[in-house]
This record gives sequence, structure tokens and C-alpha cells, in this order.
Amino acid sequence: MSRLTLAPRIRYLLGRARRIDVGSVFERAKEASAQHHRPVPTIVADMLWSAARHNVGFQDYIDYDFAMLNRAERETYMTHPVSNQLSQKYDHPDFRWIFQDKIEFNRKCSPHLHREWMVVEEGNADEVRALTERLGTIVTKEPVGQAGTGVHRYHAADITDWTEFHRGLLDRGELLIEEVIRQHDDLAAVCPGTVNTTRITAFFDGEKAHILAMAQKFGRGAVSDQMTFGGFYTMLDENGHAVGAGYDSHGHVHETHPDSGFRIADFQLPYMDEVRAFIDQVARVVPQVQYVGWDVVVTPDGPVLVEGNWGAGVYENKPSVTGIRTGHKPRYREVIGF
Repeated sequence: MSRLTLAPRIRYLLGRARRIDVGSVFERAKEASAQHHRPVPTIVADMLWSAARHNVGFQDYIDYDFAMLNRAERETYMTHPVSNQLSQKYDHPDFRWIFQDKIEFNRKCSPHLHREWMVVEEGNADEVRALTERLGTIVTKEPVGQAGTGVHRYHAADITDWTEFHRGLLDRGELLIEEVIRQHDDLAAVCPGTVNTTRITAFFDGEKAHILAMAQKFGRGAVSDQMTFGGFYTMLDENGHAVGAGYDSHGHVHETHPDSGFRIADFQLPYMDEVRAFIDQVARVVPQVQYVGWDVVVTPDGPVLVEGNWGAGVYENKPSVTGIRTGHKPRYREVIGF
């Protein structure tokens, strides 16, 4: 079993120390105090100790209800600092840029996208118009962005001046146009107005891709299902079934979807066998980037790729919502060996 080196951890901690927002820490501690009935000073001390000694981010502490967990239970949780160390060790720096640039990612992973796309350039206003009118609705993306930023949706029927529209895309840096993905009816039943993605965190060992954790994200009708657009998520078990209600990082819990009324704990991801095989396929495209958070959408014909995140981030179980007091770190350790 290999150990994660200290250098990335020290750099991460020093960076966090420089950026620490004391007021924010106390606000988070107040949230945890109100929910778990522990004194604020005790929680603040525990948060700082957990960050310095156990690689627990402040938001991790709140999101995963560390205030209600004992030490053994906490040890089962993946955290953002640990995930960052894995990214630094297993995602080769010479190949990370492919995942950071959405246009390059589409070029590299084109066979797995299963949708039309094009790049906005000087002089191709007619091509942009032709594609948009044929598709009816398009999604545009800025090549570099995260958490759903830089993603927009346009309807051909709303555009009156195509030259101006094309110029606006160039000026705003919305250089990637994509066809809207048609999701499976089981996903549309939860939220039809947003394409609901599945975040699948996986590790490619050079021979096989291993799924480490799966989170199903649901939107609220906006162009993206990210939390910045009001979205939330639930963890899925190894068979693709929701383990409980949905939640986000803002203290909102959703037993049912606020708009459709669908009971989140009843959700089952379709085509689970095909999803496993699909992740093994896409993980081989850039094998030098081994630890990836893949965003996938299951369509009526099977899974399609949205994007890959070399800084995989963390999606974890929330015990106060699901009643499950353990996380996914044992699975990560089993596969990666750290």
C-alpha cells in the first residue's frame, strides 16, 4: 500500500491557511451547533483540529455531519484535501489541460459524446445559424469553466439577428456549441427541464477502470444541475439506486423533487451495466489521467459523456439525511491503495 506524500498535503494546508475566512468558519460552526446541539467553540476547535490533523475541509465537516460522527466513522469519509492529493499524484500534469479545455476534451473524446457540436470562430456565423435552426435549442459553453459557470441555453426561435448573436458568442467567449442531450425518461421524470448528470468518480489502474463512488445530480429546470443553479444530489449504491433523499451544501434537504414531486430515494439509474462498461471505455482515452470525476448522462440509448474532471472533487453520503454513518474512503483505499 503506497502512502500519499506529505508535500501536496502541506501545500494544500498552507494555501488554506492563507485563505482562511475566520467569519466563514464561525458561520459554519453555528450551523453545525444548531443542527447537532454542540457548543460553537467546541465545534470550531474540532473543525480546526480535523483540518490540520485529519485532512478534513471545513465544508466537508459541515456537509458530511462530522459533528455527529465518532472518529472511526469519520475515517470512512473521503474529503476534498485527500481527493486533491490523489489528483496530484495520479493525474499527470502534462495531460490535465485536456480536461480543463472543453473544446479539446470534445475533440479527444468525440466518439463518446454521441451529440453534435461545433466551435464558434470568426466567419462561421452561417454555420452557427444552420446548426441552431436545425437543432432548435443549443447549449453554449465557455472552454474553461467549472461548477456550471459559462454554460448557457439558447432557442433558435428567440434569435432575430444572427450576425449579432454570433458576435455575442465570440465576445462572451461562448465558443463551444452542443446539441442538447435527450435524457432517459427515468431521469426526465425527476426533472424534465434540466439534463440531469451522474457524477462517477473512477480510478484507472492501467488495465481496468474501477468505480469509486456515484452521485446523481438533479436540476431545477435551469441549463445546469450544479448547486449554483439550485441543483442537489443523492449518492447511488453500486447498483445505481439512490441511498436516500437529496441534499446540497446549503443545508437544503429534498425528500422529493421540489418541482416534480418525485421521491428521490426511489430513483434507479437505468442501464447500470452499460454505465460500468462505458466508464471503462472513456477511462482509456487519456490513461495518463487516472483519477477522474466523469459526468455522464443516461439517454434512451445508453450513457453519453458530458465531461471529465481531473480534479475529481468529492460527493459523499450525508448521515443526517440517509441514516448511513459511513462514507466511501474504504472503497478508494481498496482500489488505489493508500
